[in-house]
Amino acid sequence: MKAAIDPTRGAVEGIISNLVHVRTDGPVAQNEICFIHHEGTPLMAEVIEVLHDRAYVQVFESTRGLRAGASVEFAGHMLEATLGPGILSRNYDGLMHDLDAMTGVFLRRGEYPPALDETREWDFRPLVTSGARVRAGDSLGEVLENGIAHRIMVPFELSGRYTVESLVRPGPRRISDAVATLRSERGDGVPVTMVQRWPVKRALRVYRDKPRPFRLLETGVRIIDTLNPIVEGGTGFIPGPFGSGKTVLQQAISRQAEADVVIVAACGERANEVVDLFTEFPELDDPWTGRKLMERTTIIANTSNMPVAAREASVYTAMTIAEYYRSMGLKVLLLADSTSRWAQALREMSNRMEELPGPDAFPMDLSAIISNFYSRAGIVRLNDGRTGSITLIGTVSPAGGNLKEPVTESTKKVARCFYALSQRRADSKRYPAVDPIESYSKYLEYPELRETLRARIAPDWLDNVDELKSVLLRGREAAEQINILGDDGVSIDTHLAFWRSEIVDEVILQQNAFDAVDARTPLERQEYMVRAVLDTVRAELAFDGYEDANPYFKRVINTLKQMNYAAFGSPDFESFEKRLEEILEERRAEAVEVGP
Repeated sequence: MKAAIDPTRGAVEGIISNLVHVRTDGPVAQNEICFIHHEGTPLMAEVIEVLHDRAYVQVFESTRGLRAGASVEFAGHMLEATLGPGILSRNYDGLMHDLDAMTGVFLRRGEYPPALDETREWDFRPLVTSGARVRAGDSLGEVLENGIAHRIMVPFELSGRYTVESLVRPGPRRISDAVATLRSERGDGVPVTMVQRWPVKRALRVYRDKPRPFRLLETGVRIIDTLNPIVEGGTGFIPGPFGSGKTVLQQAISRQAEADVVIVAACGERANEVVDLFTEFPELDDPWTGRKLMERTTIIANTSNMPVAAREASVYTAMTIAEYYRSMGLKVLLLADSTSRWAQALREMSNRMEELPGPDAFPMDLSAIISNFYSRAGIVRLNDGRTGSITLIGTVSPAGGNLKEPVTESTKKVARCFYALSQRRADSKRYPAVDPIESYSKYLEYPELRETLRARIAPDWLDNVDELKSVLLRGREAAEQINILGDDGVSIDTHLAFWRSEIVDEVILQQNAFDAVDARTPLERQEYMVRAVLDTVRAELAFDGYEDANPYFKRVINTLKQMNYAAFGSPDFESFEKRLEEILEERRAEAVEVGP
């Protein structure tokens, strides 16, 4: 009889692309990891279905050349993320293999470099003393990781209470060194290092509860913060057709948003866009810390030409890393680009498994899978009373820009913020190309957030934002009338409605991500500019015809846009503000001279 500690083994029976049928000689579990031996190279795979003595596994590598009869060894654990100091500023693939440590230009099969540097020493500082009572997720000590306090926590898999039996003194330690010994209530000793491993498809739960989120997350992007804000620990997604600026908007948010840690999951994107991440982020200055943005960023990269199984794993790996930093009490921003590629990987595997297809051949349980993933975001209250959060913003790339397709519809059911990108706005170079009418934030329905906005920004802030939206809606209706009937076929009031909406669009909605000042707009400045725009829009004006109105509004728009490019409160800013007032006074004087 086979000993219980022996690993389960098997042999390959059939191969359909990266789906491999394996006959096993013992028990295996759903989502268990196995290694298929091919010409001396172990190929990592994951069990996706078990049927009697057969296991269906998805291989994270190319299966080219693999033949029936190849031996398989099961690892006895699920796909895990390696968690510890040294994750930040790294570039990983979906299996958390360090891309920078790999050899050659192309990924080699079976090359699995470690996720963390086991030779580096970290300056460990204890946070508890011997005899302290702790439980899973409690902090034992900390090290500084790129200026961020990285907590060394009681292993997540431990249950019950433990007593700190011993703790090392402050000083340099490697991640594999034992920094503490815990004693269970049964008397068992548990050594603790700086490294933990956690299954990526199981939510990491080491908190007391999930309070309702109502803290505004400042992104620095006006069209988000002003019209449809997202909260700390909230969820949102950005759907849009090809070329409408999804990736650019996500990268702008990652640079400017109020977060301690940024996790970017490039799931199935084109290789050139991922290369831009690798080359641009190390050069970007962090507006919040003054250091490099990459120092608090981790990139999980799986390009469109990588195996679909690895693409499918990348979003879970990114989420697990985000949960790890959240359990330290940090604010984490997770950007998934694009979840459509992840859904397509699910569709490919479902088709190969000959499962009953859902709409557009996606899995029948697609909505449940997406909902489960988004539900792992949120703000949590930790054991010590502190809070940590994961704010998740995904992108969806619907074919042909069809926002009624299954991935968009399924995501819309669970994500609370909807930032719909418009092809028409993108074609007219109005960036960010977020449609202000179609987009929404359900967090504005929360009384707590509305009170927070009134207290933090201004008592009349929500009323002013509603007025902006009304101006935009009337402007869109006016633009449609002008487009159909022509300039001469509509009244001057219709032209005024159109131009007033243009002021809001040009000054508030549009933003230059490449300008040093306009790239990020703090809330104080947003509130000031909204008032300036509304004062201009509310002005009672009289014109003989639309030919007279056009030059006036163009001057106003140009002056307000110049204010966006000037440092807030600077002499240049004040000079443009004075010029705007002169234009308004001049127009008022002309209106009085004309008279009724």
